[in-house]
Amino acid sequence: MPESRSWFRVMLTIAVLSFGSTALAAKTVIGSKAFTESVILGEIAAQLTEEAGFDAEHRRQLGGTRVLWSALVRGDIQCYPEYTGTLRTEIFSSQNITNDAELREALAKQSIWTSTSLGFNNTYVLGMRRDRAAELGITRMSQLADHPTLRFGFSNEFMERADGWPGIRAHYRLPQQDVRGLSHDLAYRGLQSRSLDLTDLYSTDAEIVHYDLTTLVDDAKFFPVYDAIIVCRDDVSDAIRESLNRLGGRIDERAMTKMNARAALDREPEAQIAASFLRDQLHVSAEAKVQSRAARIWQRTREHLAMVGISLGLAVLVAVPLGIIACYRRGVGRVVFAIADILQTLPALALLVFLIPWLGIGYAPAIVALFLYSVLPILRNTHTGLADIPRDLRESAEALGLPRIARLRYVELPLAARSMLAGVRTAAVINVGTATLGALIGAGGYGQPILTGIRLDDTKLILEGAVPAAVLALLVQWVFGWVERRWVTAK
Repeated sequence: MPESRSWFRVMLTIAVLSFGSTALAAKTVIGSKAFTESVILGEIAAQLTEEAGFDAEHRRQLGGTRVLWSALVRGDIQCYPEYTGTLRTEIFSSQNITNDAELREALAKQSIWTSTSLGFNNTYVLGMRRDRAAELGITRMSQLADHPTLRFGFSNEFMERADGWPGIRAHYRLPQQDVRGLSHDLAYRGLQSRSLDLTDLYSTDAEIVHYDLTTLVDDAKFFPVYDAIIVCRDDVSDAIRESLNRLGGRIDERAMTKMNARAALDREPEAQIAASFLRDQLHVSAEAKVQSRAARIWQRTREHLAMVGISLGLAVLVAVPLGIIACYRRGVGRVVFAIADILQTLPALALLVFLIPWLGIGYAPAIVALFLYSVLPILRNTHTGLADIPRDLRESAEALGLPRIARLRYVELPLAARSMLAGVRTAAVINVGTATLGALIGAGGYGQPILTGIRLDDTKLILEGAVPAAVLALLVQWVFGWVERRWVTAK
C-alpha cells in the first residue's frame, strides 16, 4: 500500500510538470504559516538560504502548526519559522517539556534541528477594544469570569490548541458560551465592528496599536514563552544552518512589530521587508523578488489550469467508464453512485487536510480532491445520457446485427455525448472555484492572492484572485458551449 501511494504521487508530480511547473527536488523549500509574521520570517529564511548559495523557494501561508509540522517531518518542506511554546504545548504536549534543552532533545529525536532564538517572544495575549474594556473595568484575564455574556471570537487554530481556548477555559474557569472560530486577521474587523468583544492576539501584532486595543494581563500565568526560532530537517546543509543562525538575537519584539506593521498596515511586500532587514541588520545584499501583477496573475493562471486540467482529465478517464458500467449493470451502478455521492458530500477543507498525511502538501492532494469532486457530475450525466436513449433506436442498432461494443461506440455514445459533455462542463466549473482552496496547502493558483488579501485586508489582492477565477469559469462555460455547438450538435 505505501508503494502504491508513492507511485501515485510520482505520477501526479510528472503530470504537473507537464503543465510547466518546476521540479522542487533541488530546492530548499521554506514554509510559513498563514499569518503575516510567519510569512515575513519565512521570506527572511528563504533569502538567507539563497545568500548562502542554495536555490530556495518560499511556500507561504500553508496553514497551521500541524500542517507545517507534518510537511517538515515528511520532507515536503525543509524549514519553517516556529515558536518554542507552540512546540512544547502542541507538538510535544505529552512529554511535559519544561525548558529549551529538553525541547532540543525532543526535536533531535525527530531528526529536526532548531536555530538559536531569533530574539523575541511572540506570546499569545487576549485583547479587547480599549473603550469596551474600560467600560467593563477589565484589565486581567481572570476578570473575564465575571462577564459570562461576552462574545469571544478566536482564530480557528486557537480554538483547538491545548494552549488556546480549551486550556484557557479550564485554567481560568470561564463560563462564556458565545465563542466562535474565524480567521485571525478577520478578528480585528470583528472587534472594530463590535460584533466581538474579545479575541486572541499575538503580542507583536501591529494591529494592536492601529485598532486601539488593550491586552489583558495573564495574571494566572497560563501562556508559556513563545521564543521565535527556525526549525529545519537534519538533512539540511550545515551551510544553511550557519546562515540561519546568523539571525540569533537579531530581531527584538519592537523590530518584529515594525516589520509586521509595514506588511499589514503599509501594504509593503514581505519580500521587500525581508530584504531591507537583511541589508540593515546582517549587511546581506539580499534581493527582493517582487513580481509584477501581470506576472503574478500569469503564474497563478498556470497553477490553476494545472490543477483543474489534470483533475478533470483523470475524472473523465474514470467516470465515463464507470457511468457506462452503471447503466448496464444496475447492481454495480447502485454501489458506484453511493460511493460517489458520499465523496461529493465531504467538506473540501476536511478532505484536503485528510489527504496531507498520505500525499503531503502541494499539487498532489489538491488534484486528488478536485478529481473526487469531479467524478459525480460526469458519472451521473454519462449514465443519464445512455439511459435516455429511445428504445427504438437501440432495437434498430440490434437489428442491424451490430456487436455490443460497436453499438456503444457508434450509436449510444454519440447519442449520449451532449449529456456527457454537460457533466464534464459542470465538473470543470466546479473545479475552477474549488481549486482556489488549493492555496491552503501550497498548491498555489488563484486562491493564493485571495488568502493574502484576506490576511492583509487588501481588497485589490482579493480581486486579483477572485476576478481571474470568475473569468476562467466563464471561459470554461463558453468553450464547452462552443464544443457542443460545433461538434456535438453538428453530428
